[in-house]
Amino acid sequence: MGELGDKIKGNVNEAIGKVKQMSDDPKTKADGAAQEAKGKAQQTIGKVKGALGDDI
Repeated sequence: MGELGDKIKGNVNEAIGKVKQMSDDPKTKADGAAQEAKGKAQQTIGKVKGALGDDI
């Protein structure tokens, strides 16, 4: 996947994670925090690919 795809997926996961964290259910909140962290990691990967090229 390229730089743009990683950044888009990261943004989506981060947004969904933030929404899940608004739940009253502790498990859903924890899942949301994990999904938000995954999204941030995906965005970072996209930025690295952008800096180094999509071949990594």
